[in-house]
Amino acid sequence: MSLPKDPVILLSFVNTQLRDHYSSLSELAGAYMTDASEIVKSLEKINYRYDEKLNKFI
Repeated sequence: MSLPKDPVILLSFVNTQLRDHYSSLSELAGAYMTDASEIVKSLEKINYRYDEKLNKFI
């Protein structure tokens, strides 16, 4: 399964996955065989940043 391309859908998907299944962004990225920095770049386009303490994009 690949990650959604649309940043808004990606945001929802990633935050749900982080909440329910993964303890970090790097763990999620590894499971989807992608680079965490690519997820960060995509979500920065819609003004979201990863908060490591909360383990979600805000």
